Amino acid sequence: MSLSTAAATHTIREGAFGNGTHLSCRACGAKSELGPFYACMECFGPLEVGYEFPTITREQIEAGPKNIWRYQPLLPVPVDVASFPNMEPGYTRLIDAGNLARELGLRKLWVKDDSGNPTHSFKDRVVASALSATRELGMRVFACPSTGNLANAVAAAAARAGIRSVVFVPQDLERPKIITTAVYGGTLVAVEGNYDDVNKLASEIAGEEDGWAFVNVNVRPYYSEGSKTLAFEIAEQLGWRIPQQVVIPVASGSQLTKIDKGFTELGKLGLVDATDYKIYGAQATGCSPVAQAFRDGYDVVKPVKPDTIAKSLAIGNPADGPYVLDVARRTGGVIEDVSDEEVIEGIQLLARTEGIFTETAGGVTVATLKKLIETGQLDPEAETVIINSGDGLKTLDAVADRVGPKVTIPASYDAFVKAGLQ
Repeated sequence: MSLSTAAATHTIREGAFGNGTHLSCRACGAKSELGPFYACMECFGPLEVGYEFPTITREQIEAGPKNIWRYQPLLPVPVDVASFPNMEPGYTRLIDAGNLARELGLRKLWVKDDSGNPTHSFKDRVVASALSATRELGMRVFACPSTGNLANAVAAAAARAGIRSVVFVPQDLERPKIITTAVYGGTLVAVEGNYDDVNKLASEIAGEEDGWAFVNVNVRPYYSEGSKTLAFEIAEQLGWRIPQQVVIPVASGSQLTKIDKGFTELGKLGLVDATDYKIYGAQATGCSPVAQAFRDGYDVVKPVKPDTIAKSLAIGNPADGPYVLDVARRTGGVIEDVSDEEVIEGIQLLARTEGIFTETAGGVTVATLKKLIETGQLDPEAETVIINSGDGLKTLDAVADRVGPKVTIPASYDAFVKAGLQ
């Protein structure tokens, strides 16, 4: 467990973590104080934020800003969080995907399109929450290991906040993600190896360097809470109700588990009716340790070496893997995987039917939705939401050899006619 000297000696102001009251171990349930901690002192299990919520009303939330800070009372952030420079992510579109629904034989389908965030992925949500914790803990470097989208979000948020950023990525990361991280002027470090090698290095640095906040390592309990806002927005945008089925891409698995936590909290607070729902996880076959564990009936996840075009999901040893299994089984969902070929087809299918150009992670989700319907594992009559976690401009190589001009013609009307384009 990392405990930065700077953070340990920094006085944490009252209300720094909003209605958060403690950290709780997800493995043994032991509680500890709020601070720069991420592993349980009793069993070394992962920690998450626990709360004592006051009465919160729909009207209170609806009066808030059109970003994630409308849910400030439900997050580990202070009441004045919006007053500090930040990227103001969230409140992205929930799209009625009627065309795709008809093609797949679904009664009702929605796409939660998080490509509309400031750096064009859902990672802006979790980074905003982590940035608040970093500031409140008095840490001086904003850092992360990343498969790309998180690197973009951390570098941009740090630039906006005026804090130093250092991000670590695999050296073979997609070129667009390299460029859209480096442009923000922070320190970008390419590491030889895959994401799991990068993450291992980040964990070592976090344990040794004073004042470094690795968003998904030593401030992970606060970082991960940002994903709950996907659940909050989906429910609010549906008129304060929970959909019957949700299909979510799985990398570390944190997004899936926190969406489940978000729905649960809304129900406990009476902001929605606590109805049943099923959560499905989507992985690429070339990195599908959670899907394999689900099929085998295991409670633990065996690490794998990633080999897939879906690099943003290429985490061979997912931190939240066991908890993803728990959520899927408890809600009656499934964890499924699809081939790289199906991923590409999923990207094109969503673009062709709904005008949404998704990255490879979204291709995984759409292809998994299709597979779940075809195999009878998902109810086509139940209202369904899928998560589009990022923009296709980040993973152009995935479809570069599949799309292009239908024909090349001279600049004349005769050529247009001869080509049969009328």
